[in-house]
Amino acid sequence: MSVVLQPIGIVRGGRAEAVDDGWGTVEADIVLDPAQVTPEATLGLTAYSHVVVVFHMHKVGEDKVERGARHPRERADWPRLGILAQPARSRPNRLGVTPVALVAVDGRTVRVRGLDAIDGTPVLDIKPYITGFAPRGVIREPTWVRDLMREYW
Repeated sequence: MSVVLQPIGIVRGGRAEAVDDGWGTVEADIVLDPAQVTPEATLGLTAYSHVVVVFHMHKVGEDKVERGARHPRERADWPRLGILAQPARSRPNRLGVTPVALVAVDGRTVRVRGLDAIDGTPVLDIKPYITGFAPRGVIREPTWVRDLMREYW
C-alpha cells in the first residue's frame, strides 16, 4: 500500500539547520499553498492558542533512515531503543508532529513559535490543539527522555 501526500505549505524562516536543542523561542511562518487550501482554511484558527503541525523532515536522507534500533542522539549512556520508542528525525517516514504556540494568522500565513522544523520544510497538515484530545490518565516516560528534553525547548 502506498500513501501519497501533498504538502499544504512550507516553513519559512526560523532555523536553517536542524539543531537538537533550543527550539522554544524559534518563530517561523508556515506559508500555505494556494493550490492546496483557500484563504478560508484558516478561518477560526486564531481562537486557539496552539496548533499541531505535521511536517516532513525532507533533509533526512533515505540512507539515514533507521528502521530498527539505536541509541538516542547516538549517546551510549542512553539505552538502545527501537526507532518507534524515541523522537528521532531519522524515522521511517521522516514525519514530525509538534504542538506549537500560534502567534498570528494572516491569510495563508500562519506564524508559530516552537516548531522544530527548518526553513523549507514541507508542512503536511495543521490542526488546532484541543485539550480533549490530549492524553488521559497518568503519563509514563523513561528518565532519559527528561534528560533529552531538558534543553530542547
